[in-house]
Amino acid sequence: MSFSSDEVNFLVYRYLQESGFSHSAYTFGIESHISQSNINGALVPPAALLSILQKGLQYTEAEISIGEDGSEQRLGESLSLIDAVMPEVVANRQNMQNQQKQATKTEPPETNGTTEEPAAPPPTTTAAAAPPPPPVETMEVDQSIEIPASKATVLRGHESEVFICAWNPSTDLLASGSGDSTARIWDMSDNPSNPNQLVLRHCIQKGGTEVPSNKDVTSLDWNCDGTLLATGSYDGYARIWRTDGLLASTLGQHKGPIFALKWNKRGNYILSAGVDKTTIIWDAATGQCTQQFSFHSAPALDVDWQTNQSFASCSTDQCIHVCKLGVDKPLKSFQGHTNEVNAIKWDPQGQLLASCSDDMTLKIWSMKQDTCVHDLQAHSKEIYTIKWSPTGTGTQNPNMNLILASASFDSTVRLWDVERGVCIHTLTKHTEPVYSVAFSPDGKFLASGSFDKCVHIWSTQSGQLVHSYKGTGGIFEVCWNSRGSKVGASASDGSVFVLDLRKL
Repeated sequence: MSFSSDEVNFLVYRYLQESGFSHSAYTFGIESHISQSNINGALVPPAALLSILQKGLQYTEAEISIGEDGSEQRLGESLSLIDAVMPEVVANRQNMQNQQKQATKTEPPETNGTTEEPAAPPPTTTAAAAPPPPPVETMEVDQSIEIPASKATVLRGHESEVFICAWNPSTDLLASGSGDSTARIWDMSDNPSNPNQLVLRHCIQKGGTEVPSNKDVTSLDWNCDGTLLATGSYDGYARIWRTDGLLASTLGQHKGPIFALKWNKRGNYILSAGVDKTTIIWDAATGQCTQQFSFHSAPALDVDWQTNQSFASCSTDQCIHVCKLGVDKPLKSFQGHTNEVNAIKWDPQGQLLASCSDDMTLKIWSMKQDTCVHDLQAHSKEIYTIKWSPTGTGTQNPNMNLILASASFDSTVRLWDVERGVCIHTLTKHTEPVYSVAFSPDGKFLASGSFDKCVHIWSTQSGQLVHSYKGTGGIFEVCWNSRGSKVGASASDGSVFVLDLRKL
């Protein structure tokens, strides 16, 4: 057996991507020259590195458990991955196995004669029976709420993991973005069991001809009326597409991957964040850079519009800046996180800004003060993303309280009453990191997607799980259509699927 350093590097790069360490993956990919290798990533299955490590671990355990005479004895305690690469530990375990085998051989055989001890008498009626063992806590989902496969439409076509998906705000078009350097538009309106698929190939100019960029499509967003789709890619370009799949314009100003991009509500500007530490406002009509903001000292990870001309950005530099078109310095800068800030979101009114970080905290900020309004500490691992409910003053659901949802690598989702600064529900059915959460348009339900391959749908009022579906790959993104009748999801195995909740 032989393998090249390129192969090892590619598997490590893919593992970092799949585990959510997209910025580390980018840096590693640059330093190890992944793009110059001839490995076809579309042919490499998800979790390939973990699979080969598990097989190696099983082989090492088999070596220990099989004696010199070829007989097998069950290994008492499984090896950890670190134990398996330490020769001293492996040798000690082999010696222990051999000693156990010798002891087994010298023990007298069992007999059915009179030397056997009599069975213990049954307990008297006055003796207290031993308490039953406590039940083992599991994360199994009640079968009555499981969505059967017949109620889900699985969309196949992508050749690599699908990082993101988003519904058109006006029609049942679902867009998806993948590591196969394409975005796709799936028409779920006419024939949802066999939808039409438009492939948006992300190409770059090379030697006077267009060739596939071979870079991940990491972000996408529809404009307000659903006539245009913007995509951001690791090739450093943002692109605007029409709903018929034609490329309208290419936006080139970033020097390196784009991590996030958003249309403003009016639909005249697009905002992007990149590894080059900058954020850019683009004129959607001309495709030109209107203003570039260079206030971060490390890669910018997320952006969110506050108004049609002002926005917030966050970064691995642990800082948050609020900026405005035409102004050459931040309107406000927030500091307080102690690790990279993964996501930021303005509430529906544009008054409060929520941020989440690898420091395991959520923070709520206001333009009226420099320090955070709330510092919410409850998660036990990194918080990957956050979403505000479409409820409260100024929304279409004004009689419902405004809440904030947070998704964490600790496998939980939490719902927060931000006015009081308290957690009102902890949603615990997932067993792997949760990458995405999305509220239904009426605010009554929350969808969550995890790397346990499950999409769960919860009641936001009671915190109860009401529907659950298990797919075939780890879930990167979940989203609701505008009517709240369908949930879309994208996964690590290249699948996209749609759950039609009207059929349940």
